[in-house]
Amino acid sequence: MTEFLGKRWHDMGGDAAGPISPDEHDFALWEKRVDALMVLTSAAGLMTTDSLRRVLEDMGPEAYETMTYYERWIASITQNMVEAGAITTEELGTKMADVRARGTTYGDAS
Repeated sequence: MTEFLGKRWHDMGGDAAGPISPDEHDFALWEKRVDALMVLTSAAGLMTTDSLRRVLEDMGPEAYETMTYYERWIASITQNMVEAGAITTEELGTKMADVRARGTTYGDAS
């Protein structure tokens, strides 16, 4: 086995992160939906926590600098669903266009 002495870009353990607010906050509706999608795809056997993490870790450092937590999650869930054959990239593109056409307020909680 090869010894690895460094750490990958996603391993932030021990790095200075600044202050962390312990206050509770509400999640946006789309974030709740991403979380629910993770539960559903896992229950359906389309992915595991390990496969979610594999895709997250393979995204590269730019993803951690430019994407939010749940943006990275939905990208990972999507990649896992494509790999599992649950959806094709063409189907995904069509669905994304449909959602985009609904406008920016679609799905706002009332």
